[in-house]
Amino acid sequence: MPWRECKPMDERLRFIARLLEGEKMAPLCREFGISRVTGYKIFNRYKDCGLDALYDRSRRPYRQSNKLPFQVERTILGIKREHPSWGAPKIRDKLIRQYPMIKPPVISTIHAVLDRNGLVKRRKRRRHKAQGTALVDAHDPNGLWCADYKGEFMLGNKQYCYPLTITDYRSRYLIACEGLTSTRSELAFTVFERAFKDFGLPTAIRTDNGAPFACANALFGLSKLAVWWLRLGIHIQRIKPGHPQQNGRHERMHLTLKKETTKPPAFNFLQQQERFDEFTQVYNYDSYYPTSLCG
Repeated sequence: MPWRECKPMDERLRFIARLLEGEKMAPLCREFGISRVTGYKIFNRYKDCGLDALYDRSRRPYRQSNKLPFQVERTILGIKREHPSWGAPKIRDKLIRQYPMIKPPVISTIHAVLDRNGLVKRRKRRRHKAQGTALVDAHDPNGLWCADYKGEFMLGNKQYCYPLTITDYRSRYLIACEGLTSTRSELAFTVFERAFKDFGLPTAIRTDNGAPFACANALFGLSKLAVWWLRLGIHIQRIKPGHPQQNGRHERMHLTLKKETTKPPAFNFLQQQERFDEFTQVYNYDSYYPTSLCG
């Protein structure tokens, strides 16, 4: 069936025309599907402005509470052109001294005026972009350690556990497997300090670019943990972002860890830690144990 197209302007014209012919407001509003308040509003606009009143009006507010008067904005721009090196705080101070009778705008409003008129130079923030480092394999135990977090495990009590694992690259010996409550650097410090005391200092440590091993906002991406390693004389190796295969031996151990400790899931943190300890003993028993690792 053909659909009848109607436009708001045509409907309003028909409505006004029938009102001018003498029809009543109430039945006419029911026929057009509008309220009597809307009908009287359209009719009164027509009587005041003619046919132009039948067009849709802009919904833009007549007044904006946070918009500065034209004179104040022009004064701000004049001060900025007179003193190009001044910023919003100095311009506001001069406005207060010269025009104490007006309410001075806040610093952010003055800065917005300058920015809107192209009088503010934006500085490009230099962010550290992780790119990875050169990776050097080790041929002796304690020559290279690999460290990472095995994601997060949800325990039976709906709490998350963050296992921090450390392995020796050459022997694949599992040095540490600690179920932590978060990835905060304070907890990682404790795990690495105990590993250093038990097995000595490695020549290098290979990690990814996540926290707490790296920090995107720090100089060269060095976190507190990384700075501590450098002070101990340990070299830092970082894989490229999105390339976990560069730390493939460690990731393969994570697969075994997931199979052995998540089925069935532990009820609480202590039981989960016991399963981690049991996995450490079994994994190291089945793997090659270097006699020179602790030496």
